[in-house]
Amino acid sequence: MATERFRPNVTVAAVVEREGRFLLVEEHTGDGLRLNNPAGHLEPGETLLQAVRREVLEETACRFEADALLGVYLARLPGDGDALTYLRFAFRGRVGAPVAGRALDAGIVRTLWLTPQEIEASRPRHRSPLVWSCVQDHLAGRRYPLELLVGAPGAAGPTPR
Repeated sequence: MATERFRPNVTVAAVVEREGRFLLVEEHTGDGLRLNNPAGHLEPGETLLQAVRREVLEETACRFEADALLGVYLARLPGDGDALTYLRFAFRGRVGAPVAGRALDAGIVRTLWLTPQEIEASRPRHRSPLVWSCVQDHLAGRRYPLELLVGAPGAAGPTPR
């Protein structure tokens, strides 16, 4: 009897710090209003860097430039078994000013710049436990070169198989 191959949801997220505050989005979810890093799913044909740039632009109306890979995270959320397993590639970087006239993605209520203390205090409202984990890793100084990403534009390394 053949079993279906396990495939976690691949997501990307951006961690942006400016003057001691972090960029988050407030969004409508099935569980009500939640806070998240600008994040979303990898789409067919995208590189991870293209996906994070697109997601940040859609959710914040700002262009994002990654300067490092923050980490790769595996999260299994309670509920529907493997259907709620996420493999998140988190990037750190910076954003420019919002693009004039650009609307936020459907479901995004607003962007917020919060201190680490405000983010930690709002943990019950986080969309995922990875929100706080990514901020903590950024604060701890975790940084990995973007060249680790095979297939990224300009990245060194072997061709993907």
